[in-house]
Amino acid sequence: MIKAVLIDLSGTLHVGDAAIVGAQAALKKLRETGVLIRFVTNTTKESRNILFNRLTKLGFELQKEEMHSSLIAAKSVIESNNLKPFYLLENEAMEDFKDLIPANPNDINAVVVGLAPSQFHYDKMNEAFRYLLNGAKLIAIHEGKYYKTEDGLLSLGPGCFVKGLEYSAQCKAEVVGKPKPNIFRSALLDIKPQDAIMIGDDVKDDIKGAMDAGLQGFLVQTGKYRAGDENTITPKPTAVCKSFVEAVELIISEINQKNCS
Repeated sequence: MIKAVLIDLSGTLHVGDAAIVGAQAALKKLRETGVLIRFVTNTTKESRNILFNRLTKLGFELQKEEMHSSLIAAKSVIESNNLKPFYLLENEAMEDFKDLIPANPNDINAVVVGLAPSQFHYDKMNEAFRYLLNGAKLIAIHEGKYYKTEDGLLSLGPGCFVKGLEYSAQCKAEVVGKPKPNIFRSALLDIKPQDAIMIGDDVKDDIKGAMDAGLQGFLVQTGKYRAGDENTITPKPTAVCKSFVEAVELIISEINQKNCS
């Protein structure tokens, strides 16, 4: 029985400031089924508040409490381990960490990396590298390979920069976002993973990550999807859909079939 649906944001519901066609109405239909809905996102360029405002302006009906962000997961790791990080994050994302900025650079004992195009230059990367050499812990909010921008092109994600720091500083990053199993399971509250579906455009981080955690994985052919992605993981996605709209139609059909049986 489908009791929960986890939904990726960027590339699945929207690309930049453009919503996927029909996604708002599809989300509303999904809500009418009564399933638990959570938005599980690796978006790290902007804070949860900024992202929430972006989505509501696009016409999506959601609550901030439904947004299960890897930024928030990273904040939990920082707080629970009493870390004082150096951040490779965009200013728009730093809103979520404004109360966790070390007053003294000498206290820094961690490096936190998200998607931060304006920060990925030699001076900043070198500064992070030196903190790691001095024993700082490397925290990767996620290791995404690439993402789709509003111009329709694919751009580098933070993964290659995390790997570069690992290589040079001879350390291993702790990854907190997708595809780590806990970010999916923690979003489900007390619902069993086998009763949940993850919808996303990233075959590894969204789909394989969710399926490894025990959920079903519905891959959508929007956002960063590239032809043949579904053939790159084992087992293959539970379903491959043209868009979020088609994925919701399939879920509603399955729910109706269960109710009639």
